Amino acid sequence: QDWEQRQEEDTLLIERILLLVRNVLHVPPDPAEEQGVDGDASVHDRVLWALHISGMDDLLKFLASAQAEQQWALHVLEIISLMFRDQSPEELAVLGQGQEGAEHGEATRELQELRHRELAENRARALQRPARHSRFGGSFVLQGLRALGERDVVFHRGLHRLKSYSHDLGKEPRRVPRRRQAA
Repeated sequence: QDWEQRQEEDTLLIERILLLVRNVLHVPPDPAEEQGVDGDASVHDRVLWALHISGMDDLLKFLASAQAEQQWALHVLEIISLMFRDQSPEELAVLGQGQEGAEHGEATRELQELRHRELAENRARALQRPARHSRFGGSFVLQGLRALGERDVVFHRGLHRLKSYSHDLGKEPRRVPRRRQAA
């Protein structure tokens, strides 16, 4: 029934049913009483399964999402929080993903192992290298370029700087007085 057509007794009945469901789910687990086999469903899980079979979970979803049924929102929220009482977020996330989640988890684990192996190799290589960097880039003889006298030029920098070589490299530029500088 729509909320406009409901009688006072119908509203009280809905509230009593929601409170009953909340109170049933609120019962704490008793491990001494539940001496089941490992992997067996607990009493809480069996109650949740009974709620699912009866269609009560669909009604709770409807009450939670319907705009006209906002008066029951806190009751429904409390029931839903009690439904997930014994669950950890990690377990719920893995269950929701199914087989794809397991494959994704396996792929993630393999990638992490590869990453750790690569980091270990990098550390081993870094330990083999000397700790101090040698700034000596080498000395090269530039054949065909004459220095003072008849000798070839000796170039004491890296080969990547060879293109910018000039005979004036490293010399102080001649200072021109301010009055004689071009305007």
